[in-house]
Amino acid sequence: METETHNIQEELRPIRELLSGLFGGGSDSGGPALVQAVLSQVRRSEPNGITKATVKPVELKGRLIYQFSFQQGPKVLHENLEPAAAEARCMELFSTLFRQGLIRTTEAEHQILISKKFKVNIKTVKTAAAKPVLTHNRKKNYVLEEGVPVPFLVELGIMNAQGKVLAPKYDKFRQINRFLEMIRDVVPSLPKGRTLNIVDFGCGKSYLTFAMYYYLKEIEGLDLNVIGLDLKEDVITHCSALAATFGYSDLKFLVGDISKYNGLTEVDMVVTLHACDTATDAALEKAVRWNASVILSVPCCQHELFSQIQNETLSTMLDHGIIKERFAALATDSIRAQLLEIVGYRTQILEFIDLEHTPKNLLIRAVKGDSKNADKLARSYREFVSFLQAKPYLERALEDRLAPVFSRAAAWEQ
Repeated sequence: METETHNIQEELRPIRELLSGLFGGGSDSGGPALVQAVLSQVRRSEPNGITKATVKPVELKGRLIYQFSFQQGPKVLHENLEPAAAEARCMELFSTLFRQGLIRTTEAEHQILISKKFKVNIKTVKTAAAKPVLTHNRKKNYVLEEGVPVPFLVELGIMNAQGKVLAPKYDKFRQINRFLEMIRDVVPSLPKGRTLNIVDFGCGKSYLTFAMYYYLKEIEGLDLNVIGLDLKEDVITHCSALAATFGYSDLKFLVGDISKYNGLTEVDMVVTLHACDTATDAALEKAVRWNASVILSVPCCQHELFSQIQNETLSTMLDHGIIKERFAALATDSIRAQLLEIVGYRTQILEFIDLEHTPKNLLIRAVKGDSKNADKLARSYREFVSFLQAKPYLERALEDRLAPVFSRAAAWEQ
């Protein structure tokens, strides 16, 4: 047993090295400091029912401590620890309970994945500089602050005229701020010194479209041309009227189909929120062909693979409709992220909003990067879809872009 424990700790060394120095506000030399950590994906069901832990620095009676918030069903349990104890507690949780972590520091985001055999994979993405917020969590700090009236939030019935968030709309307010946090992180990846073209496919009622425009225009001070696209004419008419009311002259709403939109030849950021089934893939294809610098996608209703997946080994799962549906949805989004990696994007799949509020809670965030591992990723991808006996829409749509990489991967295998 002692040897087994030692082996686990040795496997988890990369996590220990990552966390070292993050607690206590960073190193004296100005190194990175912890902004927030989210630990999830329990290794096994625990009697205490804990499913997620969030860690953040807070100031309590003039001292820096770290507050752990444990999700236990509908309840949240809190634990406050000194920096050294907090670092040790995180390591304990990774070694005993959680298989996944998202560590946000003042310099980067680190996505941690731990296999069943405790093999560690850490993916790091540089982000805009951030500072730990050293306040007690009696008041949540948001990108759009409570108590500060924001015209479009007042008009959409989320705030009153004094800036107070209305109780029935608080989940929507949190969702908007979570979305803006994700946008804030990718602003450094957008082109500089010119007007940015942004397209939001399937914009719907456009809560998030207005939020994105307001943040990038009013807070970041960027020059924008934003297009919101949806099939519902009445929704587009309403959103256009709101944009005119707010004086958002660089925000336009159009009726149109994702796959047929050709109004722009160059787009810097593509947003697709809850586009149903392969409409998400159509938007991702457009983004790739535009060489968009940033893609933000919240998929919805991933039905395509449900009818394709066949595998006798997985019959224990696939024979149950609801399990097959959930597996197909996760496989679909994993495939999308992998294909985007193969064609030159750095991708992350992030929690968009707590699962308790909506089952559609994953966001694919992709930033244009390099393709150093494209051949290796292509081989892994081909093995995965072959195992599932699937031929996804996005692969077919991007066949011309993928063919050279797949050819190299096939030659390597021979």
